[in-house]
Amino acid sequence: MNYRKKPLEEVPYENTPIWSCTKEDCKGWMRDNFAFEHEPTCPLCSSPMVRETKMLPC
Repeated sequence: MNYRKKPLEEVPYENTPIWSCTKEDCKGWMRDNFAFEHEPTCPLCSSPMVRETKMLPC
């Protein structure tokens, strides 16, 4: 058997709108298109969230 490691293709990244938790010690965030509320609250700590952008794979 011949095992040859294939070169991995680079995954393209793009700036994606997200909602990020405002609480300092919470790392909660979600993609904007997964939010069901106009201004969502953090599902981990129930704090308010703010809109930001993050580099994520397409």
